[in-house]
Formats: sequence, C-alpha cells, structure tokens
Amino acid sequence: MPCNWKLLSAEPVPPTIGRLADDLGITRVIAEVLWRRGYDSAQEMDRFLSPGLRHLAPPDSIPGLAEAAKVLARGLAEGRRFCVWGDYDVDGITATALVLDFLRVRLGPEAAPFDGSGQVRHFLPNRARDGYGLNSAGIEALAADGVGLLLTVDCGISAVAEVARANELGLTVVVSDHHLPPGELPPAAAVADPRLCEGRSCGGCCTGMCQLAGVGVAFMLMAALNRLLPGEPADMRQFLDLVALGTVADVVELTAQNRILVKNGLLLIKEARRPGIASLKAYSGYDRLADLGAGQIGFGLAPRINAAGRMADPQIALDLLLAPDIDAANPLASKLDGLNAKRRSEEQGILEEALKQAEEQKDRHGLVLASEHWHAGVIGIVASRVVERYYRPVLMLCREEDVAGGAHWKGSGRSIAEFDLHEGLAGLSRLFLGFGGHHQAAGLSMPLENLEALRDGFDLAVEAAIGSAPLKPSLKLDRELGFGEITHTLLKELELLQPFGMGNPEPLFVSPPVLVKDYRTFGSDHVKLMLAEQLPPDQVGTRPGALLPAKAWRKASELTRDVQGKLMRFAFTPRIDRFDGIPKIELQVKDWEG
Repeated sequence: MPCNWKLLSAEPVPPTIGRLADDLGITRVIAEVLWRRGYDSAQEMDRFLSPGLRHLAPPDSIPGLAEAAKVLARGLAEGRRFCVWGDYDVDGITATALVLDFLRVRLGPEAAPFDGSGQVRHFLPNRARDGYGLNSAGIEALAADGVGLLLTVDCGISAVAEVARANELGLTVVVSDHHLPPGELPPAAAVADPRLCEGRSCGGCCTGMCQLAGVGVAFMLMAALNRLLPGEPADMRQFLDLVALGTVADVVELTAQNRILVKNGLLLIKEARRPGIASLKAYSGYDRLADLGAGQIGFGLAPRINAAGRMADPQIALDLLLAPDIDAANPLASKLDGLNAKRRSEEQGILEEALKQAEEQKDRHGLVLASEHWHAGVIGIVASRVVERYYRPVLMLCREEDVAGGAHWKGSGRSIAEFDLHEGLAGLSRLFLGFGGHHQAAGLSMPLENLEALRDGFDLAVEAAIGSAPLKPSLKLDRELGFGEITHTLLKELELLQPFGMGNPEPLFVSPPVLVKDYRTFGSDHVKLMLAEQLPPDQVGTRPGALLPAKAWRKASELTRDVQGKLMRFAFTPRIDRFDGIPKIELQVKDWEG
C-alpha cells in the first residue's frame, strides 16, 4: 500500500544543533534525529543516549504501588501461603517468572520450590480452558489449597466480581496491572496500576510510568517489596532480562522508563546467564552471546514464548525461564520451537481465509472477519497482518465453547493510529459478553447471533471516527540523508538509539533523487538495487558520486524492473551488511517515489 511521507518535525533545525553535536561527541545527523524526536537540550539527548538505571523513577510513582508492597510484605511475614496469578502471553509469563524468581532469592528456594509445595506458588491460566484473567473457579481452588495471599500480574484491573469472591473466601488480594482501569475498580486490598494516573497530575504521568508493561509494574512492585522484607536486599538488576523480554513482546512504547529497563535488560540477554534465555537464543537461531536488538527479540525469542500460551500450555514457557540449568532448559526450548512452527503453519492458513473475507468486505471502513474453526491463539497475529494489508481496523472472531455446553464468538482486534479501538468497542458494548484492551488492540466475547450487528456497528463506528475517505499509512521520516553523509561512524552511532520499537522507531531517511543503476531479483519476491548519488553541479569533478546497494524485501511485485535507469527517491534505513564477513553499507528500502 502506498504511504504518505511526513517529516517527524517540519520545524527548521536550530542553528545550535552543530554545537550540541560537538558537545555530545556525535554526528550532526544523530543530533538532528534526536532534536526532531523532541530531545532539544544536551541533557535530554545525553540521557536518551545513556539511559542508566539511576534515571529510573521511584517505584511509588505508580499509584497504589507503595500500599501493594506493604500488603504483600505483611502477608508474607504472617506466613500466608502466597500465589501469583499471571497471564498466558509473554508479558504475563515473564511477570510471573520475575515474581517467583525474586521470592526464591529473597525467601530462599525452599519457600518457592518448582513443584509449588512451599509458601509461594503460581497460577497461569490456560487460554482454552480458563480464558483471560481471574476466574472464580480458579480462586476457589486456590482457597481450598490454603492460599491466603493473592497477587495478580498483567491482569486483574477489571476483575471486580472475581476479587469480591476471593474476599468472601478470606484471601487478601493485591492487583498489579497495566491495562486501562474501568469505572469500578476491584475491591482488592491494594491496586497498583500506572494507568490510574491518567487524567490527573502525579509522578506516573510525568516520568513515563504510564507506558510500563505488566512485567515492568511487577518489577517495580518487587523492587519496593525488596526494601520491606527482612534480610539482605536482592540486586534487582538480575531480573531485567525478564523485564526486557516481556516489555518488547507487549509492544509498549520504548521511551522513558521502558527505554531504561529494556536497554539494560538487553545487556543481560546478551550475556545469557539465565539458562532458559541461553537455550531460547540457540533455538531461535542466534549465538548464545549474540547482541540482540528489540526487533530480534520480537521476531525470534518472543514468538516462541508466546507459542506456549497460544498453542499449548504457558507452563512450558515458565518452566523454561526458571530452568536451573541448560540441560533442563534445552528440551523445553525445543518444544517451544516446535509449537512456534505449528503456530506459523496455522497462521498462514487462517491468513489466506481472512484475506479472502477482507476482500469481500473491502468497501467497509472496519473489517469483522469470522470463522468457527479458526484458532483462538492465532487470530490476533493474523488481525495485525490484515491491518497491514488494508490499513483499517480489524476484528477477527472464532468459535469458543462455553462451560455449560453452548458456544460464543471470541474475538481479537487490531487497529490503526487514527482509530481508538477500545473506545470504538465501548460504544458497541451492548453486543458483547465482555471486552477490554487498548487504543490499538482489544479482545472480546460475544453471542453467536450478534455477528452481523457487530459488522454493521463496527463499520459505522470507524466511519464516524475517521471519516469515509480511505486512509493511507504514514511513513515518518527523520530527515533527508545524502549518500555522502552515510558512513560507518554514522551507522555505529545509530545503534546508540536502540532499542527500536513503538515510540522510538528505527530512523528512516529519504534520499535526494538517485539513479537506479542496476536491478535484480532474488529469492521469491525480493529486489536488489544499485543506486548512484547525483552530485550537485558545484561538486561534479571534485569527488566521485557514491554508489550504494539497496534491498527491498518482498517488494518485487511492486518495485518492478522498469525502474532501472530512472531517477527516484527512496525512503530507507542504512544498515551494515555482514553476510560475507566483510562489513558493507547497505540500504533497506521501505518505500519509493518516482
């Protein structure tokens, strides 16, 4: 789909930018990139380039967290049997692993043995059997097993009835979550959620705590608890690999507090001291000591963790992350690798069917796609792929059996930047058994008979919000970048901007007009170009024009051979190609004009 090209900032670069670059010891290009992203002083730029842990906000910046830590410390001191209740995605699994690992360090391994027989145990819901979040049946089973202190991670903010049932059974409940809170909060002993600060002035909003993933909230809560428990405090840095893995996988903004946590957590993932991480890297095709970026986490490690909850049992992934040695970790990583392969195969089949349905609904502003045989663990991934293809909000539904023997639709939605999916679904709540989520992603359940009403209502809701004219995705460009400015020094400095992700995209540049000297295809749908810089008249004869290779992945059907010999402009990211062992500069093409 063609894109609209937009500069991140149309404001002229200030004349002081060169001095800022000199003060920081960076190229002017990097200084301009940072300035266009809102960092307009040397101090702000330096903090972004060097996000040390000393810049973390205090944990009690999160509303309710200080009280939550006190409740947990008091319950553990009283000897209450403790359970952490997580979720079946990467964020929930890593948050659960972090709490268990922390308590083993602080209370001793005998307090939290792997078989759950000690004071500390856990509950990870099975997607197919238990569904998302707290459920009364599970709470009743925990109460019968003697649990008296319950902590939720990455869930619980909407579980009003379930927490009330836990209270009836004598459990003390602490909710830690990062999802949008409803109008009525659960009646827990404490509720810690950075999103509670939205709409009022508090430390969370000012420091970026609002963007934390569930595992980030769990980390901050354990950091506060660390100071309240008796004995020698634990070094909280040892848990940052789990924080980085869960945060990247949950696709939250990699700015402010998340940037600090992930940047430092990636250093631990590189070292791979945790046996489960080392094994997961190997089965993802990376060297054990490979230096991974957020993209490699998101496309390599995270999908294998996610595959456990999507295709089988999240306990497999939890066991991997807590494995005591590499011999215990390897069989689990192998099993996750197989589940991920199965997930990819299932995803491809569902995608083909979904695209066929989408084509039949291409006149609608919002797409509602449904099939009774689609896999609940895969429809969210496929919804994202359909959004990429059609650039409009998408809901995908599959059939789910009820406990009572009936059935309903279970749905997963993904959106575009211009449409708030949670708000759109709120206006259709009369159709649902339940729903929840974010601006860009949501989940729902619905009676089978409401399908057509949802299709019509969702289409109208999207049109009312964004208008009837078809939208095109926007490419946010950092600046024009001439070939003469692309050096190995610049590419090394671009790595300082890692980790890339939502809120901190990989820098994208636009070329001046360049000549397409050569065109070749490779693989099934890839293009390799040779692009020649066109020197301005006053420089012709003073130096040779730069000649750079470029690749456009999966673009051969759009970027065809007739571009050879043309003057064109390209939106690209410069990279170092080390394929043959010799580092070379290469451009990764995202879009083109001309």
